[in-house]
Amino acid sequence: MSLPSVRLSAALVFLFTFAAYLAAVINAEIHHYTFVIERTVVTRLCKNYTIVTVNGQLPGPTIHVHNGDTVIVKAYNRAQYNATLHWHGVKQLRTGWADGPAYITQCPIPPGGHYTQRFTITGQEGTLWWHSHISWLRATVHGAIVILPQRGSLYPFPKPRAEIPIIIGEWWNKDPITVINQAILTGGAPNLSDAFTINGQPGDLYPCSTSETFRLPVKRGETYLLRIVNAALNTGHFFKIARHKFTVVAVDASYTKPYKTDVIVISAGQTADVLVTADQPVGKYYMAARPYNNQAAGAFDNTTTTAIIEYIGYQNSTRPIFPKLPFYNDTPVVTKFSKALRSLASPEHPVEVPQTVHKSFISTVGLGLLPCETGNTCEGPNGTRLSASMNNISFVDPTIAILQANYFGINGVFSTDFPSKPPHKFNYTGDDIPRNLWFPLPATKVKVLKYNATVQLVFQSTNIFVAENHPMHLHGYNFYVIGEGFGNYNPKTDPLKFNLVDPPERNTVIAPVSGWVAIRFKADNPGVWFLHCHLDDHLVWGLNMVFIVKNGHGPLATLEPPPKDLPPC
Repeated sequence: MSLPSVRLSAALVFLFTFAAYLAAVINAEIHHYTFVIERTVVTRLCKNYTIVTVNGQLPGPTIHVHNGDTVIVKAYNRAQYNATLHWHGVKQLRTGWADGPAYITQCPIPPGGHYTQRFTITGQEGTLWWHSHISWLRATVHGAIVILPQRGSLYPFPKPRAEIPIIIGEWWNKDPITVINQAILTGGAPNLSDAFTINGQPGDLYPCSTSETFRLPVKRGETYLLRIVNAALNTGHFFKIARHKFTVVAVDASYTKPYKTDVIVISAGQTADVLVTADQPVGKYYMAARPYNNQAAGAFDNTTTTAIIEYIGYQNSTRPIFPKLPFYNDTPVVTKFSKALRSLASPEHPVEVPQTVHKSFISTVGLGLLPCETGNTCEGPNGTRLSASMNNISFVDPTIAILQANYFGINGVFSTDFPSKPPHKFNYTGDDIPRNLWFPLPATKVKVLKYNATVQLVFQSTNIFVAENHPMHLHGYNFYVIGEGFGNYNPKTDPLKFNLVDPPERNTVIAPVSGWVAIRFKADNPGVWFLHCHLDDHLVWGLNMVFIVKNGHGPLATLEPPPKDLPPC
């Protein structure tokens, strides 16, 4: 192709992109929501409980928008606890003040306080979700975000008859805040949950729950879009519908090549958009979710939550048909699902994997122990305190939000020396890890990135204390999952197998048990961005770090100033 032809082609692409952007801006709308965080009485598992909700709902209100729309949420905290709201997966381009993690981008909204968060959905379509991001408040403070295509655009798949949010949750018969506070006090593991839920209800395998079990009426021959969210605090799940198959069309609000499967693997924090056709004989069928966990049975809540698919016209009162679920530690099913996902990679939804890397990091992710404070009695192994870390740094929440400290130049809140690689090389997935490596350093450390830097990050799981999988969530960005494997990551041979053509695009990825996963992203969103395990017990123990992305040149590459009603620290 001649040089003039190349220039003409580039010009046409630019004009097409600009025209699409202009049309989106012109057609975009602003959506206003009022979220009242308040105490609500609900009945679950045979008793009444007072929980914290938004607008008295469990799950909370669903936000409906189109790609390109702006959302304004006025939050009023009428509960007894400090609160925040995080818009999980929303890129928050230049609007990091609205992101929501406590002491990272803001200090919490105190009881009686209020805060208005404003952000625009840019280049995202599918299902995301929102939740509180302080302590364990998100156990009951969460809801779905439904992002439809830009006005005038269509789904890259046939339009379904209906779209239904399916939110997997986790329930305690005690106040979840009390549960985690007790664990922090003693240094031991928090009490196990008492049930899992689908759309706020445990399902009829639990006591006193049959009448409120979520039911979905379907018409035979029609196709439905299930927008699945895993809002459980500490567990990933297998999800199935008896005798039905799924077609995965999106994960974490990013379209995928259609993938047919009879089981969905969805870890804490992840979402999946799946098509299901009511193609079975008219009847009733259970949808069910059971935990995926690598620990021994008894060390986690191994119960199963259910809802019911009811074909319209079915009159029989027989019990629904139950699906055959994978065993709780069926890691091969998890691996098969994750490796099958591919980005759609169409002209309308292109893949933009960084082909060159400016900054390359390797971070261990795993559990550990800390010494018990003098004079205290701790309930961890041998009288220690449970902890977790990345590259041997167990993150400590500051008392001033890091974004505020960075923006206003407040010293002494954090240090910028988070290590780019493990400080000690060892057999990360072996069974004979020296005990001196079990004890991380508690600290508040961040990593600073230049604007537009391309980043490769490898999460290396460790077998310190207990081997577990870790769903790692990055705020403010999507990333491409370019490779994964078991054992120790080999920087010479493993990159030869990376998928740099059509890898899935996500905001939360599972670092496999005794294995590794590699991601890439472009640091083109200035601000302070939390990176953490989305198992909330691990988060509380310190399996977190923070990226600070510097401003670029010009107003469109610069963090907006803080809003006037930003909660004070």
